[in-house]
Amino acid sequence: MPGKTDDKIIGKMNNTKTALYRDLLLQAQGIMTGISDPIANAANIAAILWHGLPGLNWAGFYFAKNNDLVLGPFQGKPACVRIPKGKGVCGTAATSAKTVIVTDVHAFSGHIACDVASQAEIVIPLIKDGAVIGVLDLDSPTLARFDTADATGLEAIAQAWVAASDKV
Repeated sequence: MPGKTDDKIIGKMNNTKTALYRDLLLQAQGIMTGISDPIANAANIAAILWHGLPGLNWAGFYFAKNNDLVLGPFQGKPACVRIPKGKGVCGTAATSAKTVIVTDVHAFSGHIACDVASQAEIVIPLIKDGAVIGVLDLDSPTLARFDTADATGLEAIAQAWVAASDKV
């Protein structure tokens, strides 16, 4: 069931993470072929990640609007609608223009808890023409769920979304 996991699944995933992300990237590129609408592409990417990655309780996008990040397409429970840039994990990634991996969200100063079940988070900035236009955000109910292999795979998927999509 999407959004649910156990240690056995995570252990198996770690052994095949590169192959998994290669497959997810191919799915993402395939579904975006010929489609430049950023919302449609974001909706499909969120669904691909939600169904393709074990151990998630949220996967989606926030888009830059003035000094905020505004909720875009996602999979999971209802989420925060606006996040000020520089606040929380998403706002930090948007301000720094760097991927942020948080192994324990309770240890991250200023974490914004949209879902109390979230224990770990990874946020990838979406950069087009040198500007952060949004973020790709994934949450997990498992501590230390995300690592540098996830960052590498998700950064490739985020770059594919940017390349395929018109600016939001």
